[in-house]
Amino acid sequence: MKGYQYLDENGTFSLKDPELTGYLYFPLANEKGVMASVTPSLGGDNKMGQNTFLLAPVSSEELHDKKGTRNFWVNIKEKGLWSAAGASAWQEAGLFSKEKDKTLLMAGMMWHTVKRTSKEYGIEAEITSFVPLADTLEVMLVTLRAPFEDITITPTAAIPLYGRSADNIRDHRHVTSLLHRMETVKEGILLNPTLTFDERGHRKNEVVYGVAGSAEAAPHMEGEAPELPAGFYPVIEDFIGEGGSLINPRALLEEKEPVKAGFHKDGYETLGGIAYETCTLKKGEEKTYIVVIGYGKSKEDFLSQAKPYLSKAYSEKALAEAKKSWLEKLNIKYHTASKNFDAWMQWVDFQPILRRIYGCSFLPHHDYGKGGRGWRDLWQDCLALLIMNPEGVREMLWSNYAGVRADGSNATIIGTEQGEFIADRNNITRVWMDHGVWPFLTTRLYIMQTGDTGLLFQENTYFKDPQAVRGEEKDLLWKAEDGNSLRTEEQAEYKGTVLEHVLIQLLTAFYDVGEHNHMRLRGADWNDALDMAKERGESVAFSALYGQNLVQLGEMLRHLKEEGMEKVSLLEELFILLRNEEELYEDGKAKAELLHSYCDKVRHTVSGRKKEISLSELAENLIKKGNWIKEHIRKTEWISDSEGYSWYNSYYDNNGRRVEGDNPKGVRMMLTGQVFTIMSGIAEKEQVKDITAAADKYLYAKELGGYKLNTDFHELKTDLGRMFGFAYGSKENGAVFAHMAVMYGNALYQRNFIKEGYKVINSLYSHLSDFEKSRIYPGIPEYIGDNGRGLYHYLTGSASWLLLTVLTEMFGVKGDYGALLLEPKLLKEQFDEEGKAEVSFEFGGRSFAVTYINREGKEFGEYHIGAAALDKEPLGNEAEKFVLSREAIQKLDSNSVHGIRVDLI
Repeated sequence: MKGYQYLDENGTFSLKDPELTGYLYFPLANEKGVMASVTPSLGGDNKMGQNTFLLAPVSSEELHDKKGTRNFWVNIKEKGLWSAAGASAWQEAGLFSKEKDKTLLMAGMMWHTVKRTSKEYGIEAEITSFVPLADTLEVMLVTLRAPFEDITITPTAAIPLYGRSADNIRDHRHVTSLLHRMETVKEGILLNPTLTFDERGHRKNEVVYGVAGSAEAAPHMEGEAPELPAGFYPVIEDFIGEGGSLINPRALLEEKEPVKAGFHKDGYETLGGIAYETCTLKKGEEKTYIVVIGYGKSKEDFLSQAKPYLSKAYSEKALAEAKKSWLEKLNIKYHTASKNFDAWMQWVDFQPILRRIYGCSFLPHHDYGKGGRGWRDLWQDCLALLIMNPEGVREMLWSNYAGVRADGSNATIIGTEQGEFIADRNNITRVWMDHGVWPFLTTRLYIMQTGDTGLLFQENTYFKDPQAVRGEEKDLLWKAEDGNSLRTEEQAEYKGTVLEHVLIQLLTAFYDVGEHNHMRLRGADWNDALDMAKERGESVAFSALYGQNLVQLGEMLRHLKEEGMEKVSLLEELFILLRNEEELYEDGKAKAELLHSYCDKVRHTVSGRKKEISLSELAENLIKKGNWIKEHIRKTEWISDSEGYSWYNSYYDNNGRRVEGDNPKGVRMMLTGQVFTIMSGIAEKEQVKDITAAADKYLYAKELGGYKLNTDFHELKTDLGRMFGFAYGSKENGAVFAHMAVMYGNALYQRNFIKEGYKVINSLYSHLSDFEKSRIYPGIPEYIGDNGRGLYHYLTGSASWLLLTVLTEMFGVKGDYGALLLEPKLLKEQFDEEGKAEVSFEFGGRSFAVTYINREGKEFGEYHIGAAALDKEPLGNEAEKFVLSREAIQKLDSNSVHGIRVDLI
């Protein structure tokens, strides 16, 4: 494979000459709030939030600019100035007389190393960057070697400190530098702005930013104190000099003396400039320099955090602990015929962890957010957490339901604390019609994995603000001092069960229909760029998924009935939504009127009274509604074009027109409607075959990694969404959008179209793992552009869905009310030379390693489960599925890894 090479099964990889590829960046973070990115030339940024950037914020187009890097200069006697980061004017321009530096990048989970060797300068540098687990810091370990001959060196770290809000990058950039107060101490440089100017107003600053440095030669005597800096360059203006720059610094070129500890300067841009003592390295010798950057609540707090890391031994121990900790969070391992796929999946599995830390902001392509996650992200990320780290998920799921309003809409922004919600950003009232789908989908996975149906009956509050009637009206009686909890007429805080929350979300959506009796598109659905059809737009695609939710919830209630439960209590007003007449379902106008009457009743307060209903009656009601949706779509939205291809229409636009099918400007097809009609079972078997044929004809682009989100509409379609203003082949307008592509694959697997589903996943993998094409590090991005480049890497919900698809569909590892179900859907080519495929995972609080053995090399559809064994003890013979009961799982040792061998015959 060209490009990067995997070094182990954990996904550690190496890449030669990474600086020859543009737009590369890598995440470095911890769970204490530090969020950074680093490029091959050590650019990128570091922040703890929108208003707390240590290094200046960067967007993707600023990655080319090597001036703001974490630079490390080496003045080599008789040879001149050389940047260990490759960020000098002469290195960037390739002005060496002999040859460019040789560079090699190596990276693993949350650590990044770049080796750089210059024959011309006679030096080698290895810089490892990481964020420690326990402190609000980032550490650079810079090891300089003399590989060819003796050299005399004077090193200097030069890291520009920004120290303010991202808003100030162009809003009062100079004015906010006047707030800077810098000070040098024996360990480094401190920046303590007096005030912060940002969206919160003028406030006293409460964050101290700092850089500290030290040096240690090898060998180093135990207990020997590290060598502290010789001096400092704390002012950018003085460091670059007149006519200079950060990649051509006059202070170093002219060998100006650095200042000493005790220096103060106010009102200037600050540099983390650490000057080290001149020393001579004999041939083969090396010396390590340590640079620590970070945050403190005070000068003393920053220094108390930073000082221990000035010891090389301490920093190396912290690096080892960080590596070990992040790998332990990846408790799923795969073994197939492709070792590269197995290693690549480690990065995919890691991405939901990154999204939990960064949200959808704070990496170079994700420059549109200010932190936190949206409602949809919250639930989809839980899909992966349920599988990788199920501990604590129950509490997380329960607390998330506090964001649901009584009208079935929800708060859209998640606060910093679990269960904390904000109505929306910038007071924009907007309802995404798909938001009610995800909570039950995720909760159902949790219940199937654990058997914990009790979650459905745990009570929680409802979110309350002035937004009413699903974002279309206001509650004029609400006041901010009332708080964000729904109250009864007696002003008591009202609580309802999780089941009640789910019912409100699903039932209000059922009645919220447009003129074609599909659910209204409103502000948008999953595709945020379908945002211009609020009045008459309809989402057939997500109506299908709501239908499936209603049926599956009804089936879950029937299961509870079989377990012995008879009745549930629900809010009295909710019974308005439990009307069960076929004539009502067919009358879209009557449904909308009924919904309004319900929303009006819960506009300000609720009665607080509850009524009982039998599980049998409630289950029948939901299943009938869900099946009505499915049949309505089946009857009205199956379309064919003039060439004889057929599929399901996905949307109606703001003029009430069907979006897909033949058009004078070309055939129009969208992938989203196909995904959810397949996944929900609306598409019958023969229709699935037709859909895949149409998708292969109109949407498949092998050279771009697979299935595009839509065909080219050749129109700025302002009656549907802003996506049509994007260049075709980019983002939501016709790109290979990984999220929906993976869900397409998942849907096909669920319906046992295995070869077709595998084609979707393998096309994505094959393209993305080909560095020459995708130009990104391992993992899955948001989308693939029309030039084949992966874009918006790391922070994408597609990773959760891909993890889910590979584990639960390919390897067939599923839950059934707490029982472990194995139903493999692996193709013959996925088994290794010995006919084995393996996966390890956690389930029911126990660790398992499953080995499927396909000795005869049979294809999927030809094999079924034969003999099986648990910890080498036979369990029985021949079945369609392997089942290990919840009771049997609980009897297993929780401290051991339990091996399951399944023979496929």
